[in-house]
Amino acid sequence: MAGEIPDLIAEERKGTGKGAARQARRESYVPGIVYGGGKDPLPLNIKYNYLLTKLKAGRFLSTLFNLKVEGQEDVRVICRHVQRDVVKDQPVHLDLMRLRRTSRIKLFIHVDFINHESAPGLKRGGTLVVVRPEVELEVTAGDIPDHITVDLDGRNIGDVIHINDIKLPEGATATIDRNFVIANISAPSGLRSSDNEEAEETEE
Repeated sequence: MAGEIPDLIAEERKGTGKGAARQARRESYVPGIVYGGGKDPLPLNIKYNYLLTKLKAGRFLSTLFNLKVEGQEDVRVICRHVQRDVVKDQPVHLDLMRLRRTSRIKLFIHVDFINHESAPGLKRGGTLVVVRPEVELEVTAGDIPDHITVDLDGRNIGDVIHINDIKLPEGATATIDRNFVIANISAPSGLRSSDNEEAEETEE
């Protein structure tokens, strides 16, 4: 995993049920729960503005966190679900799952494209069409990649990039058992039009 594991700071929530959750929201907290890891579920409260900052930073659901709760041992967790208000789109509850470093989990990992300037197809006016900006991979919790990389060097118009064309991080495997498309380089509209005209002339 790239970089250090970021902290996620929470407080133990006293009481359970809808009443305790509503009280937490009135006090500008987002209620949540952490479960798994062979331990009992633990109700949590996370400060609303603090959580909002984490969510806005992006990739919240694919980030491994070090959960810090006073009176509890630090534990690695990943967020499994953020429930949002259907009208205001604000977070109202979240589910966290405890992980061991060796746990295997499925996450959507961002796809980075590099060497645009070295792709002949793009130099000729072609367009990079990204079919999957993220790819679901099965990875080890202690080694979650920040992204996977697609090298566009030498790519021409009409080239199609499949998952098997990408070197995945060690220990990571795609969850879909087929050679699916990540992206392609399509012809510019002018070139497509001239190709069509040539085809029509040939038919005539």
